[in-house]
Amino acid sequence: MSESPFFHPHSLVEPGATVGAGSRVWAFAHVLPRAVIGENCNICDHVFIENDVRIGNNVTIKCGVQIWDGITIEDNAFIGPNVTFTNDAFPRSKEYPEKFLRTLIRERASIGANATILPGLTVGRNAMIGSGSVVTRDVPPNAMVMGNPAQITGYVGNLSYTNLRKEKKSTEAPPSLAPLSVPTCSIPGVSVLQMPVLTDLRGSLSFGEYNRHLPFEVQRFFVIYDVPSREVRGEHAHKTLHQVLVCLKGSCSIVLDNGSLRDELDLNTPAIGLHLPPMVWAIQYRFTQDAVLLVLASDKYDADDYIRDYDTFLSMIRGA
Repeated sequence: MSESPFFHPHSLVEPGATVGAGSRVWAFAHVLPRAVIGENCNICDHVFIENDVRIGNNVTIKCGVQIWDGITIEDNAFIGPNVTFTNDAFPRSKEYPEKFLRTLIRERASIGANATILPGLTVGRNAMIGSGSVVTRDVPPNAMVMGNPAQITGYVGNLSYTNLRKEKKSTEAPPSLAPLSVPTCSIPGVSVLQMPVLTDLRGSLSFGEYNRHLPFEVQRFFVIYDVPSREVRGEHAHKTLHQVLVCLKGSCSIVLDNGSLRDELDLNTPAIGLHLPPMVWAIQYRFTQDAVLLVLASDKYDADDYIRDYDTFLSMIRGA
């Protein structure tokens, strides 16, 4: 038999509000009549929940949080103490918009103490927002963000982090670059390629040939450069396309995700290529100011080959 919800004697849950089995509403919390709260939630002291609010199961909302109209919080999310939500981009006293902006906190997201979430944003599944951050843009799934304005600083759940470091050059250039120790990646199908490098007094040269170094015949290339350091590229998968990524200058980090495993690598030498097969979600971020990323593709551009929504990607993986 399900446990009935608990209401502290000093809480105010107005008639008409829905509170699921096993949820607890503590002292001085106030829940308005049309709010919906799921099962096994913990609503701590001095929390205010307005009418047009949907809160899933197993959600924790710590003290001093106000959940305004238009906010949805999915299952297993954590909202830290004194987190500030907003639902009106241009508020005026006693002037109300026709419809409040919708804010969505996806399942298993965590928001640290005193963070501020601007209206109309989505905080992605499993994302983590650092304490005191000011979130001004959508947060991708699994991203860790912090700062004002909040920037992506990493991705949660990475099983390993591998640095592909360029060998430090000596004062006298050697006749050839010593072989690099090429690491492996935990994502099945993804491979790290060692590209030949020739070095002499005139400088260094790196190259790749189909069937020797490249696993497919190249039909297209593009170059990513001048990326502001806070920006994130990629955030998609391909249905059939193969790619090889080579960082020609500077460095950037690549996050790889096959729906069950996640890995991260740092590309910063032309001596290393990263082969991405189809159905691997890839993100590029942490670009240095001078970063130049070359992408070699197995086919011409096809918009229908892209999977740009992470939930759609997960559904396709599970379906396969």
